[in-house]
Amino acid sequence: MITRIDHISIAVTDYESARHFFQDILGAIPGAASLDDTMKYQWQLFSIGDLSRLELLKPLGDGSFLEKFLSRHPEGGVHHITFETSSIQESMKLLEQHQIPYFGYNEYVGGVWKEIFIHPKHAYGVLIQIAEFHPNDWLNSCVQLKKGQKWSFEKQGDGYILHFSHPGGGKMTLNLSSQEVNQLLDDLKEIII
Repeated sequence: MITRIDHISIAVTDYESARHFFQDILGAIPGAASLDDTMKYQWQLFSIGDLSRLELLKPLGDGSFLEKFLSRHPEGGVHHITFETSSIQESMKLLEQHQIPYFGYNEYVGGVWKEIFIHPKHAYGVLIQIAEFHPNDWLNSCVQLKKGQKWSFEKQGDGYILHFSHPGGGKMTLNLSSQEVNQLLDDLKEIII
């Protein structure tokens, strides 16, 4: 039911400085982003490496839901961890069966994102978001394969690069030597025959 940790969300007061640190210095690649006028905040998703992701949260003035958190952590900090689920309804049933309270059920238009939260007092000091969604909908196209493509292969210098589509969104990359490619082909032939 819980398929993986999707991302860690970091609340910041100085968004540009944080963006510069994660994107320009550490090499994070920006993905989906939006403003939420109701809760008065901005979010930006980033991919790092093959499969790691983080989200930056920035308040948009007075009345932001981030005010209380940032008053306790003026330098910013980890706000919540998002777990992906294959079924938000099944996740809610599981939590109910174990008497773990949750709150904030929300389903966005078109069902592209369904979410609930578990308060830190019920999750060992961490705000947990559980969400049902399609990961590639939120990622930059440069960190994923073309829709429907499961792998790609390319020559690079004396070796090869093999990309696999990952069920958690994005792609996984392997650098292989000519010898490793030949071994892979032999292994495939052996199991196919």
